[in-house]
Amino acid sequence: MDLIIIEPLPETAESVRFLPTYSVVDIFAGPGGLAEGFSSVPAGNGERAFHIALSIEKETTAHSTLRLRSFLRQFGDDLPDEYYNFINTGGDEPDWEAIYPEQWAAAVEEAWKLELGEEDPEERLNDRLDTIRWDSDGHTVLIGGPPCQAYSLVGRARNLGIKDYKAEEDPKHFLYEEYIRILDRLQPAAFVMENVKGMLSSSIDGENRIFDQVLRDLRGERPGATTYRLIALDPRSRRQLDLTPFEPRASDFIVRAEDFGVPQARHRVIIVGLRGDLAKDVPPSSLAELMVRHNLKTTVGHVLDGMPRLRSGLSRGLDGKDEWKQAVEAAMTLVADMETELPDKEQEDFATLATECLEAFKGLNDVPGREGNGVGIADDCPADLRSWLVDPKLETLPNHTTRGHMASDLARYFFATIFAKVAGRSPKASDYPEELAPEHANWTTGKFADRFRVQLSGGPSTTVTSHISKDGHYFIHPDPLQCRSLSVREAARLQTFPDNYFFKGNRTQQYVQVGNAVPPLLARWIGEALWTILNATQSDEEGVTEAGALDHVE
Repeated sequence: MDLIIIEPLPETAESVRFLPTYSVVDIFAGPGGLAEGFSSVPAGNGERAFHIALSIEKETTAHSTLRLRSFLRQFGDDLPDEYYNFINTGGDEPDWEAIYPEQWAAAVEEAWKLELGEEDPEERLNDRLDTIRWDSDGHTVLIGGPPCQAYSLVGRARNLGIKDYKAEEDPKHFLYEEYIRILDRLQPAAFVMENVKGMLSSSIDGENRIFDQVLRDLRGERPGATTYRLIALDPRSRRQLDLTPFEPRASDFIVRAEDFGVPQARHRVIIVGLRGDLAKDVPPSSLAELMVRHNLKTTVGHVLDGMPRLRSGLSRGLDGKDEWKQAVEAAMTLVADMETELPDKEQEDFATLATECLEAFKGLNDVPGREGNGVGIADDCPADLRSWLVDPKLETLPNHTTRGHMASDLARYFFATIFAKVAGRSPKASDYPEELAPEHANWTTGKFADRFRVQLSGGPSTTVTSHISKDGHYFIHPDPLQCRSLSVREAARLQTFPDNYFFKGNRTQQYVQVGNAVPPLLARWIGEALWTILNATQSDEEGVTEAGALDHVE
């Protein structure tokens, strides 16, 4: 087990603290958002508090992304020149195994492609978990969250349309049992479980909430199970709930990403558990305000403004720059002459702005391409978010290409961006003129009123989900002159993936990976909070004082 020497606080200068690093097992890992955040947490002396020992993902392209990032972590903060050459100049990805066999072997050992619940754990997983547990002397952490489709409100609505669907027979409802099985096997010092907010209300038979059973299982209310004290990192009630005799309420486990510097309104259930033997003697006062509130409100504009401008493609017919410019100009001309349901003053502003954008678009001498060239970020992007995202060695942004759109959708996108700038909100279906109504039977029912939704520059985005892989209508770029949906890189910035994070697979697969991930910057703050908790347990166990303020991203 590695030991880190942490410099003492001034008032205890006569003592030197020795704190262990923690080996992390990341399951249902996706492209590695949680691991990216946890692996960046400082221990206080330039070392890292958490080491990713094992990460598990079943989907092929997400696993490829996960393994590549694991490989790059072997180099610390100094990524290899070959990687930057690959990103900056394009071409085929290098043969990492041939160039760096030792680091690649470590990544292969760390990042496993495995479908939990399908392969017999006795074949290899149990042995690996036992090895990690013993090599770390019990200083381990389990992170991850079971797939959320069965818990999400959208997923449950979809299931209602499936003939003879029975929740109690849906294996996705019970994938958390794999989490519990690994928890029992590893017996970590702490765990972090993440899932969608819909998990709080999901039930099997309309009466028994799954979340109640999940909490019982996580607490270890089973014969012979290791017990855990559950902690709410950011309780709405602001009561001291973590290690008092009172248990957090279900709603207290919801963490709102936009409260912690993430430019996205993403609300997720985050449950932290501390092993019972570590929790019993820790005073609640030492764990107040676990999640650092940065008093930072980041916005869509902070991360999208300044990025290389792009054009979309045309999904039908010719797709050259001239054809695209003609299609967009026709769409803008149509919209500029439209009457809306806005009040008179706003209708006037709408027509004026649409006409100004049309004239500006006609005057474009250099039509942008579909693939970004260069880097950039808004001048007013807060420093800590900027430093988290931006890599000065990048000359261009990876995964920054656009998809194709139908010409009719270009008009809807342009309408949405102009409407949003005038009205301060994205238009509902009822706000669209009849000429722009798509041929959808449910367009006027109100069931999908937000089918076309522009992201507003002045606030956080709506939740980035895997649905962004479908058509992009829910994620329209706020710039009227670009008239398109978001690229993978733009979605990744809203999710706070660093710009040097490369997503493998085709564009659709990349969107899915980004949408399913935990924002890495949020994972960083969760990791720091957990490090504070674990330090508090060490202060009692080893007779050392509590760690000072953690280093934050500058």
